[in-house]
Amino acid sequence: MAGESLEFQSKITELKRKSWMQSARNANVTQRTTQWNCVNWRKANKVVRRLRQRIFKATRSGKLKLVRNLQRLLMRCYSNILISVRKVTQINQGKNTPGVDKLLVKTPKARGILVDILTKFIPWKPYPTRRVYIPKANGKKRPLGIPSIIDRCLQAIVKNALEPYWESFFEGSSYGFRPGRSTHDAIGKIYHLACPHRNKKWVVDADIKGCFDNIAHESLMKTISNFPARKLVNLWLKAGYVDKGLFYETETGTPQGGIISPLLANIALHGLEKALGIKHDHRGRLTSKRAIVRYADDFVVFCETKEDAEKSVTILNSWMKDRGLTLSEEKTKIVHLTQGFDFLGFNIRQYPVSNTKTGFKLLIKPSKQTMQNVRNKLRQVWLEFKSQNVEYLINRLNPIIRGIANYLRIGVSSEAFHHLDSWMHTREKIYANRMHPNKSDKWRQKRYWGRLNLDRMDNWVFGNKESNNYLLKFMWFSIERHTQIIGTSSPDDPELRQYWTKRERSKSIALEPSNQKIAKRQNYLCPVCYESLFNGETLHRHHIIPRHQNGKNYIANLQLVHYYCHQQIHSHRFKYSPLPEEVLI
Repeated sequence: MAGESLEFQSKITELKRKSWMQSARNANVTQRTTQWNCVNWRKANKVVRRLRQRIFKATRSGKLKLVRNLQRLLMRCYSNILISVRKVTQINQGKNTPGVDKLLVKTPKARGILVDILTKFIPWKPYPTRRVYIPKANGKKRPLGIPSIIDRCLQAIVKNALEPYWESFFEGSSYGFRPGRSTHDAIGKIYHLACPHRNKKWVVDADIKGCFDNIAHESLMKTISNFPARKLVNLWLKAGYVDKGLFYETETGTPQGGIISPLLANIALHGLEKALGIKHDHRGRLTSKRAIVRYADDFVVFCETKEDAEKSVTILNSWMKDRGLTLSEEKTKIVHLTQGFDFLGFNIRQYPVSNTKTGFKLLIKPSKQTMQNVRNKLRQVWLEFKSQNVEYLINRLNPIIRGIANYLRIGVSSEAFHHLDSWMHTREKIYANRMHPNKSDKWRQKRYWGRLNLDRMDNWVFGNKESNNYLLKFMWFSIERHTQIIGTSSPDDPELRQYWTKRERSKSIALEPSNQKIAKRQNYLCPVCYESLFNGETLHRHHIIPRHQNGKNYIANLQLVHYYCHQQIHSHRFKYSPLPEEVLI
């Protein structure tokens, strides 16, 4: 760990030299040494949240000069820098993936140094991104551009200032990569549009050809207009990339893998509703003959006739041409709802029935491709750990099963869950036969199967009878309809605080039953940072009375905390105090 800190410091020697020179010229620079394990995350989150809300409110009021001043203030804000460094070096999945500078930041000391450097506002020329390729579902590979750690931190800082401004403008039909919105909200919107009693029966299932790689820079920068950090954004767009040791310039596109790229893509695609003539009344109800649902670069357009759907494709191609984009002729298709289409892992289709007034019934099921992907993912775990003991295997499979089931349970998934459980039972038998080839079927059944889940009358639960740990079944996850987000609601709107608090609490359904009780008891807040437990970070159980002091695993002695907040609790410099009584239930 010490070697890593030395390597980090050697990488940024030039930055520190520039920082010192700038500090010498500016007598008002406050010297600060950040102790990472002593950061008051509650205060930092509160400062950033309030500034974002002020930007949102000022934008809605048309006070553009105030908006720019607040954006500059937020980009200089020490709390924003702390949160951005935490997001890049601890929370994001790419925290262990270096850019072209081969630099990673893994220790608290290194994070503190990085924060101190970013507070100096050194003139910065971005590194080119490092090009990597990840496999896609269709067998092809998707190119990703991995920026350097410092560029990622700067992008997170800038994103926090740019995002609340655009959140006040974004359309309610946009759901991808936006705070407080998810794929489930998009599917919920489609459910309301595709119901049999609606008139919009024809669907344009659109696919943009290489969206992230082809967005025109000039059009995007013109849309961003007079944002204070527009020059830095332009430098990121023009930074280029390195692939197999060769440098390539980037004349178009935003690099997939950059923190700010999804926001820039949403900005570039903003205005689809206006282009298609989609309108709403003062209550937010749809009043036009067309409707759209968009998740990032994937979207569907609902129309009343096939001719209007074909006209919509022409309008879309014309609108996207100015932004450097085109629809893929091979993948863009016009279908009737009775034929169905796939979107975000679900198949949406109207089926003929005899017990409804319309003669049709809408069913949203997991798509065939999704089911195959689920089986492939589970099979990989079974094969990779086929020689491990049953306890280890169960601990690897259960989080995957829980995640898949929670995602698919909003649709008509009972039949799909039944098939997955049957497939899993076959894999269980293969595992038992391989581990004990010389034993009888009756012996293997007695060893691995039984009524291990006492809440269910099921004698065929696979698990470890010594520890009573068992493998979850998909059928145990009941179907739960998702509550769709209302209109253009945004977490940055200060008037909707209670609405978002209630909405965040509903996410507890994805937790284990015991953790649901713990979360409810602490009012769904992390006791360290006072943020919602469901902000995307991994959750850990914390013992209020430590186990080495005979602390028990009782609910009264347990708290749910974010993973990195848990690390901070157990650091020597952090003074931890439990949640006060007024926020507990």
